[in-house]
Amino acid sequence: MQSTNTLQHHQIDTEITNAGETWGFSQVVNHGIPQEIMDLMIEGIRRFNEEPEMKMKFYSRDWIKSVRFNSNWDLYKTKTASWRDTLNCTMAPNPRPPEEYPAVCRDIMLQYSEHIKKLGQVLFPMISMGLGLPPHYLEDMECNRGHAFFCHYYPPCPEPERTLGHGKHSDPDFLTVLLQDHIGSLQVLHQNQRVDIPPLRGALLVNIGDLLQLISNDKLKSSQHRVIAKCIGPRISVACFFTAYVQASKKIYGPIKELLTDESPPLYKETSVEDYVDSLYSIGLAEFSARL
Repeated sequence: MQSTNTLQHHQIDTEITNAGETWGFSQVVNHGIPQEIMDLMIEGIRRFNEEPEMKMKFYSRDWIKSVRFNSNWDLYKTKTASWRDTLNCTMAPNPRPPEEYPAVCRDIMLQYSEHIKKLGQVLFPMISMGLGLPPHYLEDMECNRGHAFFCHYYPPCPEPERTLGHGKHSDPDFLTVLLQDHIGSLQVLHQNQRVDIPPLRGALLVNIGDLLQLISNDKLKSSQHRVIAKCIGPRISVACFFTAYVQASKKIYGPIKELLTDESPPLYKETSVEDYVDSLYSIGLAEFSARL
């Protein structure tokens, strides 16, 4: 992805779009983020979770807070609890002052955020062109204006057959870029079968979010996935959600008009990201994803 000619760009655009139309997931290599940065990001999240006092300092169930730590944020809305803890940090477009991020992972988090921002500036034009739109179409819609990190820590589970690391869901964003360690455990629902997605060192997993499915009018699919619990671990992953800036965005999103025809009428009502997220938090992730 770092140095490709026009033909190669077209091939990559097509590959990403084809993956989005069928699986909703694709592995991305040669993305420009150094392996050392990815390793340090995973290690930073590990260190944060191994310092109880620091975790409790950031504990909150208030989703408006830009930096917060909790376990099962939708515990009181969902039917089952998951075996994981999560550090959630809003990184763009208005990052918090550096001192508001956890000291143990602050520097690497800010570095990784800059790399992820640059990657988004490559991925979104590719997806736009794969849809037959001008390169900057999705960027002009502010689909990647904001991004947030969901840093998951899955402890070893003594009875993994009795729970899940993360229950079935799809991602409530435009696009997710997932960094994960070597443990694995991710399963994607494909053609009504749960398929294991083994981690590939150096690769990032990119998947279509609910909002990109909405604006593409189902041309791209936001696939349901889950994380199984394991007796080994901890498993650590960092999911970067690309979306509009939730706290400030009243921008309305609906199926892109250029993708609509008489044979392909709009399948979704228009919504703002703010209203969309409010609905998500009111009923919980699993139940919300099941509506798609």
